Amino acid sequence: MTTQASITDQETRQRLLDAAARLFAEHGFNKVSVRDICKEAGANVAAVNYYFRDKWGLYREVLQVIIDYSQRTRELAHDASAGKPPEERLRHYIRVFLERALGGELQEPWQGKLICREMSDPSPGLDLFFDEVIRPNAARVAALVGEIMRLPATDPRVGACVGSIQTQMVGYMNPIARKFVPRLNTPEVVDAIAEHIADFSLAGMRAIAQKKEETKQEVEP
Repeated sequence: MTTQASITDQETRQRLLDAAARLFAEHGFNKVSVRDICKEAGANVAAVNYYFRDKWGLYREVLQVIIDYSQRTRELAHDASAGKPPEERLRHYIRVFLERALGGELQEPWQGKLICREMSDPSPGLDLFFDEVIRPNAARVAALVGEIMRLPATDPRVGACVGSIQTQMVGYMNPIARKFVPRLNTPEVVDAIAEHIADFSLAGMRAIAQKKEETKQEVEP
């Protein structure tokens, strides 16, 4: 049975999460104190320890929101196109990634800011995000790129192509990109960007794969 006390506890806990998300995104984990969070949330200074044990426990829960969102994105980007040709699966992956990253219908504005903050001012949370999000996604993309290039996923050329694809997409998440591309978060612009990145990447992979074949022929007797 839900009591008034339990409802109040849930509300206080959520206020702390919301306040922490805003402050961590704005200032970074290292520059936000427990006192800052409790003041922003209108909660007792002991509330963070009561609900989350410490500041790191609270930060982990804030990051888990982004991790869960990213994992759902990965499933949409990879699993929804299963069984289709690899080139088509790559196009689908790029489009879904950009739709979720730039369109942001399901994503709170603080999420992108917090990830950018982690890049410029890392905390232990960056390792958590890397292990839970970046590494698994990179493995999926490497397998797909390797299939397209007919190379093992562990081949350095595959890794370089994966890095190029991801860098192109992440580049559009930078606030500066919005200065160059008006209406960046609209569906038609996102589609155009996704098509360009896919075309550019596939052409590059074909060129690298062709170079591999030419080099192979040169060394064969």
